Amino acid sequence: MNGGPSGFNNAPVTRAFIIASALFTVFFGVQGRSSKLGLSYLDIFGRLRLWKLIVSVFAFSSTPELLFGLYLLYYFRVFERQIGSNKYSVFILFSVIVSLLFEFLALAFLKDPAVSLVTSGPYGLIFASFVPFFFDIPVSTWFRVFGVRFSDKSFIYLAGLQLLLSSWKRSIVPGLCGMLAGSLYRLNVFHIRKAKIPEFVMSFFSRISWPTMGSPPSAPTRNNVGSLPSYAGRQVEASVLLNASNLSSISLVHLLKSWLLQRNYPSPVPSAVEPPEDSIATLVSMGFDRNSARQALVQARNDVNVATNILLEAQSH
Repeated sequence: MNGGPSGFNNAPVTRAFIIASALFTVFFGVQGRSSKLGLSYLDIFGRLRLWKLIVSVFAFSSTPELLFGLYLLYYFRVFERQIGSNKYSVFILFSVIVSLLFEFLALAFLKDPAVSLVTSGPYGLIFASFVPFFFDIPVSTWFRVFGVRFSDKSFIYLAGLQLLLSSWKRSIVPGLCGMLAGSLYRLNVFHIRKAKIPEFVMSFFSRISWPTMGSPPSAPTRNNVGSLPSYAGRQVEASVLLNASNLSSISLVHLLKSWLLQRNYPSPVPSAVEPPEDSIATLVSMGFDRNSARQALVQARNDVNVATNILLEAQSH
């Protein structure tokens, strides 16, 4: 199971957040101050170290937390592709702010000035994302390991459990606060799911020219789910490009033509059996159109998880 197509295509906000989190963590780690980034009652209600609020949103306190945290943030980019970068930015702001408020309440209730009760890192965002992950991402496969039944979502839950217990009480508190924030977002408190950020703010993220992993950006024109350009059209397109090169050797022309077709255009998807009704019903229950769900299943060879990623990717454009 994965979070859709590889790389940060259609996920500029996730990319910016991951880069910021990695830079903050490395910066304070090099200075040897990672263990001092957690929040305590004295920091908030005594010394008013408000700078720690910003740092605690991004910087992890240890390398294992960084690895598991960035992996989960990278996987959850599927939600940015589903609802769009603008609304996902609202989700990030809501999760971070609300989880911080819950952390303040926890610190005020426990009132332990000598202990840093809340570890640093984007726990609020990560564990808020587990709420839509639990409700909106379907299970596509089940398997057994030593007699224990697992689903393809189990690896994400295990990574989240490892992160939740990484610093024991110090990480459990922000993790639970993040889950509460994600639940409030799902309940659409104050109609938060309809809120949007001004476009000029969003354009800042799209202009960040950091190198990304995975496949290059998709072409400007997209086809409907399940449709593919005709193979004859691809041959004409390749022929025009090759004729412009003024090559004199016919064999070289055919060689380059074949290479271009194999490199840039995958073979058409072979015909698949009619998707089962329960798979179509699963996608329809998630809010997708029935015809689009059927076409996505045909393209994904009846793999519900792959079909879901295809539909989410189509919605993001």
